Amino acid sequence: MNIQEPLQLLGGLSPKTFMQRHWQKKPLVIRQAIPGFAPLLDRAELLDLAAQEEVESRLVVQASAKGGTGWRFKHGPFARKALPPFKQAGWTLLVQGVDLHDERLHALMNQFRFVPDARLDDVMISYATDGGGVGPHFDSYDVFLLQAHGRRRWRIGRQKDLSLQPDMPLKILANFEPEEEFVLEPGDMLYLPPKYAHDGIADGECMTYSIGFRSPDRAELAQEILQRLAEQAVDELGPGLYRDPKQDAVDRSAAMPVALVDFAHAALQDALRDPKAIARAVGEYLSEPKANVWFDGGEPVVHGAVRLDRKTRMLYDADHVFINGESFNASGKDAQLMQTLANTRCLSAADVKRLSAGARSLMEDWCAVGWLHPDD
Repeated sequence: MNIQEPLQLLGGLSPKTFMQRHWQKKPLVIRQAIPGFAPLLDRAELLDLAAQEEVESRLVVQASAKGGTGWRFKHGPFARKALPPFKQAGWTLLVQGVDLHDERLHALMNQFRFVPDARLDDVMISYATDGGGVGPHFDSYDVFLLQAHGRRRWRIGRQKDLSLQPDMPLKILANFEPEEEFVLEPGDMLYLPPKYAHDGIADGECMTYSIGFRSPDRAELAQEILQRLAEQAVDELGPGLYRDPKQDAVDRSAAMPVALVDFAHAALQDALRDPKAIARAVGEYLSEPKANVWFDGGEPVVHGAVRLDRKTRMLYDADHVFINGESFNASGKDAQLMQTLANTRCLSAADVKRLSAGARSLMEDWCAVGWLHPDD
């Protein structure tokens, strides 16, 4: 992708300018980001996805629409008869990770790859009847909200008071103070940085596509890294029992032996001795698919061009290739070609021929488990 080229998708800004001016800084309303846009999935197709066990879906119903107060929230899957009537106002169906199940949505998400793949998460589709929404809230991550069908009225604001309404099944702001209001038509798009409060209400039946980004939590990231380092330590350090032949007799038996603490400290230093260990652990974590993702096996043969499965997450750094939670050392020509595969999500037949025998064998393994496919 040419990051210097102005894009209609970004309102005439280049990806470079957008990232400098808006990313994690301020909202942007883009009229006709995709001119003439029509839903890539119709309502029936979306409901079919929401009925599947492997697809994450949620239902939000405003009880006030039925004469009551508050909200009702439920996780899917949902049979069609479990959903409210389309004529009933004030309900919303949220279907997560639609890009994993439909090539058209996957292609849409790829238009946002001016942001690192390590940050790109998924496409969620929100279907709402008239007046439907999920209440004023904020997200902890960046999001592009593309209007696909119908109209949605948005109110947004920089919210200092992030307190939530008590005893609610949803995280709804208690004291929402909007600063701007506008209506999005099909093809219009709104970018919001993290923690920018927003409230979207359907004006008639509508569908909105949310292109979301992942922001790893600091504590969660540390936990994942430490767990992976611990697993690597078991494989690489091997057993080594603590020994204390010079231990004296003690009259205060509950006191921790200093030598034992020093032994533990040395074990941790040994686990971190490899300067690439942390980078390897981070790459494995960020390339790992979500728990509900699975792959259909294929043929372990690579004859020509190949492409990554749309569910495959592939990243790299200067020393490794990461794919679906696994890491491989890579250097030289093989590393360059693997990086091309990760960046373009495909590799030509001519480039496949340039791979070493070891790299081609690895690709055959990936084809066998469904991470990679022949590109016909």
